[in-house]
Amino acid sequence: MVMKKKKGEAAEDEESGCKQLRVKGVRYLWESGIKRVPAEYILPLADRPGNAEIGSMINKKALELPTIDLSLLQDSGRRPRILKTLSKACKDHGFFQVVNHGIPAEALARLISSSRRFFRQPYEERAKYMSNDIWAPVRCGTSFNQLQDGVFYWRDFLKLNCHPLHTFLHSWPSSPFDLREEAMSYAKHTKGVFLVLMEAILETLGVARGMLHEFQQGTQMMVMNHFPPCPEPELTMGMPPHSDYGFLTILLQDKVKGLQVQHGDQWITVDPIVGSLFVNVGDHLEIFSNGRYKSVLHRVLVNSSKSRSSVASLHSLPFDSVVRPPPEIVDGEERLYADTDFASFLNYMTSHETKHKHFLESRKVVAASPAAKIN
Repeated sequence: MVMKKKKGEAAEDEESGCKQLRVKGVRYLWESGIKRVPAEYILPLADRPGNAEIGSMINKKALELPTIDLSLLQDSGRRPRILKTLSKACKDHGFFQVVNHGIPAEALARLISSSRRFFRQPYEERAKYMSNDIWAPVRCGTSFNQLQDGVFYWRDFLKLNCHPLHTFLHSWPSSPFDLREEAMSYAKHTKGVFLVLMEAILETLGVARGMLHEFQQGTQMMVMNHFPPCPEPELTMGMPPHSDYGFLTILLQDKVKGLQVQHGDQWITVDPIVGSLFVNVGDHLEIFSNGRYKSVLHRVLVNSSKSRSSVASLHSLPFDSVVRPPPEIVDGEERLYADTDFASFLNYMTSHETKHKHFLESRKVVAASPAAKIN
């Protein structure tokens, strides 16, 4: 005799099944054939992008990004003009695109291909690297900040610690067969791009070049992002508005639109340009420059028909180094932010949502009132 489950029990089983799907990531949800976005992914009405903004990714004219031609930084005659453009981009926009960076276009295409194939593997292969431990050197996960997200986001990711490479390389996924080789090559290339850019940025800030050695030994994390098609993209996002923690983030995108940056009071779609890299200022650089250069809010929209892939390379000082403005910058100025380090950010992640610029705001120095100063 087969006992029928009561209505309440059946609903609980269905909800339990949905939760198991969600833990496995949005790729797994999409492959299961869902037709509607689960409730946990539906943003409050005020936070949703809406149909108009989804459509604007195609129809709205995009902002012309500041462009840094890396090859011209080696030209002593043109370097001052490029430095001026770089400084203005960091100050007024918080982002820019880099061309002639020296990374072969074929290498960029191979990395995107390898990243896509990692997420297309059976769930069991991806599950080998799934973890909620934000300190793990290799971590596959879903959403934005799984531990604290009030609403889940339509994104799966693979995070790889990259420095020093010899320490972490053996723990990176070995499938697809070429992922380690392509990711290692890209990590080396982007480290070089980061150092060239930081040398130029230090010059624009009037900081001694000798500090570049610290950045050579600095942290580097690669994040492979996967945004599968979403049945109701107007109800959710791939990533919420947020700023990045480090000095610079170097982003490689495929040809599918989705990344938006906040410029003034508008969200602007970043058109993927083949062969270029998108670079944004992070919170650490804003703290280091005592607010002269601004980290930028950015977010990711999803669509109903195409998967989107991107690879972010996040760079900062060594893990144990303290991020603070050097004397050349704060000479005679009030400090805007308290000292910080990488561990402070990871600890913040475990107990707070890291949307918007919440972490940076937590480091702001509260100015004493005139009465307090007198006393």
